[in-house]
Amino acid sequence: MSNYVYLVDDDAAVRNALSLLLETVGLDVRSFASPEVFLSQAAELPPGCLILDIRMPTISGLKLQERLAVLGIHWPTVVISGHGDIEACRRAFRNGAIDFLSKPVDEQDLIDAIQKGHQELQSQTQKSAERAEAITLIDHLSAREREVIEMIARGLTTRQIAEALGLSPRTVESHRAAIAAKTGTSSTAELTRYWLEAQG
Repeated sequence: MSNYVYLVDDDAAVRNALSLLLETVGLDVRSFASPEVFLSQAAELPPGCLILDIRMPTISGLKLQERLAVLGIHWPTVVISGHGDIEACRRAFRNGAIDFLSKPVDEQDLIDAIQKGHQELQSQTQKSAERAEAITLIDHLSAREREVIEMIARGLTTRQIAEALGLSPRTVESHRAAIAAKTGTSSTAELTRYWLEAQG
């Protein structure tokens, strides 16, 4: 499970205090004095939980969230603010924040939010792995087998698939047998899940 926490805050005192707190509970904390520095390194960092100050001189925490989303980085984010207003809070959650905390930050609230973030990250990682497995399985099917599994996923019977593709039911059954051999399952529910996961 990920143990990384990335703290982006232009206030050195806040960075030092929060880093010290989080390190004492066994978290691997890396702090960044500006969003620009974090953005320059983000692509190389292992996934982790983000803590963003909402008000920073050049790029706000909200803008940083938006830029990360454009880069395809959707890590769980805790937004902290000394000037918490409802609209900023709404925007933070719309951008995918898992919590919004006001300064001075309650230590236990922050630790709880980060634990929640790491659980979400683990769930994201698991879903990504399942999708990658499904894509690999579907990629090993022939073009005709992909047509058949798509129709299975749409709930069509062997007879309906045969009629739709202009094949005999026996031929469809042989395609189903080949699909089962390649995917390791003949379960309609499992085949449907593989197809849907591979489509994203």
